Amino acid sequence: MADFSAPMTGGQTFQLAGRPARYTVLYFYPKDNTPGCTTESMAFRDLYAQFQAAGTEIYGISRDSLRSHEGFKAKLGLPFELISDPEETLCQQFGVMKLKQMYGKTVRGIERSTFVIDAHGQLVKEWRGVKVAGHVDEVLEFVARQA
Repeated sequence: MADFSAPMTGGQTFQLAGRPARYTVLYFYPKDNTPGCTTESMAFRDLYAQFQAAGTEIYGISRDSLRSHEGFKAKLGLPFELISDPEETLCQQFGVMKLKQMYGKTVRGIERSTFVIDAHGQLVKEWRGVKVAGHVDEVLEFVARQA
């Protein structure tokens, strides 16, 4: 997988290369402060200690601005950073932009997807078209099994 960097919350820059974690989870979600995205982010938050115990770091990614991300992170008390991708650079790299039906209209947006990358920068697992219920448990189970 090609190295990349992107701006994230906390005034930091995410860099894929040289991540110290055994696994990096990148979860792409459509929009801050929407019901499904809030539920998914809270599930990652609630299991964060177990992910850490499995040597795994978590990062959420959407097209929202850093300002929006900072508010969303603070509101939910997220212990991990959120990556801002307004230019859709990462969305394109991971192929998560899709045409979706919303309220009878076709709109272009992020298909909820999760990717697990190992310490060598290799993509080891992906979930696309994710349904929120039970998903975070499935991701945790996968990384815990690898440990």
